[in-house]
Amino acid sequence: MQVALVTVGDELLAGDTENTNATWLARQLTERGATVTRMLTIPDDRGFIADRVGEYADEFDAVIVTGGLGDTPDDVTVEAVADAFDRELTVQPAVRERIEEKARRYREENPERYEEHDFDLDYDETAALPEGARPLQTAASFNPGCVVESVYVFPGFPEELTVMFEGVADEFGGDAVSDAVETATPEGALKDVLDGARERFDVAVGSYPARRGKPGRVKVTGTDPAEVERAVEWVNERVADPE
Repeated sequence: MQVALVTVGDELLAGDTENTNATWLARQLTERGATVTRMLTIPDDRGFIADRVGEYADEFDAVIVTGGLGDTPDDVTVEAVADAFDRELTVQPAVRERIEEKARRYREENPERYEEHDFDLDYDETAALPEGARPLQTAASFNPGCVVESVYVFPGFPEELTVMFEGVADEFGGDAVSDAVETATPEGALKDVLDGARERFDVAVGSYPARRGKPGRVKVTGTDPAEVERAVEWVNERVADPE
């Protein structure tokens, strides 16, 4: 399963917010056997988001988009995904009802805060999703995510993203397996080993330099566990043991 990750937000590009969502999602997908083939961070630009989502939806098995869900003017991700599929935004009654109920409970539980911030939500605007989308709603988030064909739209807040992803995690998977060899061999001296493993085995091979007191690694990935095991053994025989 080939997956593209798209994280949306001017704050990510400015360095104001650390992009932990991309790292977390990549790890979750890899552990499930999927392969993250693209990882892109883009601004809160409706046209640009729509273009990239449409392109990636044609190219990959699944696309995950995070960020830009909300009720402020720069939250344009849902509209952009609708544009990517040439769909109108529509309000599903069940989605609106759940949002309205969540707002009602918030008012009851936080009367002073609600009055202080003068929350005046447009429930139809908040509930609007691309026509035919499968809504994703959780107790952790107010604004709904959704699935449109092979595109999954999640919130940008990490605590909301993790809960929403867990609800659809079983939809991501694949046959990819990985193993790694720790080594003291400098990364610059690994070229022959990496090229040799790629030529001899049906695997992908990558190297990771030593850092923070940890040894370097040669990572082997493939879809045949036995082939990966043979490649790892071959690599292990040709690199220096970690000190």
